[in-house]
Amino acid sequence: MTYQTASQATAPAAAPFAPEAALPRKPRLALMGEFSAGKSTLTNLLVGRQPLPTRVTATRLPPVWISHGAEGARLVGTDGSEAPVPLEDLASVPLETTALIRLSLPAEALELCDLIDMPGISDPNMPASVWQNLLPEVDSVIWCTHATQAWRQSEAAAWEEIAARLDAPSTLLITHFDKLKTPRDRDRVLRRVQKETGDAFNAIFPLSLSQALSAGEDMEAWKTSGADGFIEYLVDLLLNWSQPGRGSTAARDRAAAQPLQPDQALRAEVLDIAAPRGSSAQPPVPAEAESGPRVTPRRVSAASRRSPRPDRLPPEAPFDSE
Repeated sequence: MTYQTASQATAPAAAPFAPEAALPRKPRLALMGEFSAGKSTLTNLLVGRQPLPTRVTATRLPPVWISHGAEGARLVGTDGSEAPVPLEDLASVPLETTALIRLSLPAEALELCDLIDMPGISDPNMPASVWQNLLPEVDSVIWCTHATQAWRQSEAAAWEEIAARLDAPSTLLITHFDKLKTPRDRDRVLRRVQKETGDAFNAIFPLSLSQALSAGEDMEAWKTSGADGFIEYLVDLLLNWSQPGRGSTAARDRAAAQPLQPDQALRAEVLDIAAPRGSSAQPPVPAEAESGPRVTPRRVSAASRRSPRPDRLPPEAPFDSE
């Protein structure tokens, strides 16, 4: 697949996605990857609910920009116009005239950031310009790669273009990790992905999204899914976020950094929403096991967003063998 740059795209000029561009704002995290990599399931996990009907999540949609607020949705047209739309009608959104869907939800996690669920980059029926036109509004990316085909050449090619446009380091999730049945397979995939991505990502997490969503009050299942470490890392990242710029000119016109400082009560609420009911606010870090690797995230602070990658992978088995 050939990936166009925004200047090469034939779509209409980008709509005014951020009317509040002159004001300090929360970080904007885009959820990206190839088709069926788990982006919509990740959205469900992060906001603690299923924001779109099941029949819609399997339908090709334009980018869905999710912010904190009363539940509701509206369409932003390629001409900049906006119109409210019922959630049950999103399956029939006209791609030719829709730039994105704005969705608001009263989810605690959205008090820390906006989420942008992007279309799959490998969808041959959707031009790359659909998501490329929105990249200037994105600060950082959570990239989902399917464990059984982790980090394909098409992903690497797309990422080379995307990463150059971002202001902050990004995170890689190896989704559907439970599909790899043996510790040897998991070890091989993790080490290959780490080698091939180099320092392209700030952290790498193996994760079973379906297992995390079905964990319920089972804290052990939540830990085994890999979600506990990822969620705590993400919340810490957002709490220590320094805004590099404002609005759509972030990469070109940097303003003075303005750290976001939500209180610790909010951090506890977000962690509690993401974790199974009945668990503690801060999920414990699982003990090291004898086999199976885990990639240790490179922690991010307000002073420095990128720290050295560990020299080697500490032993840990995030998933039980089946």
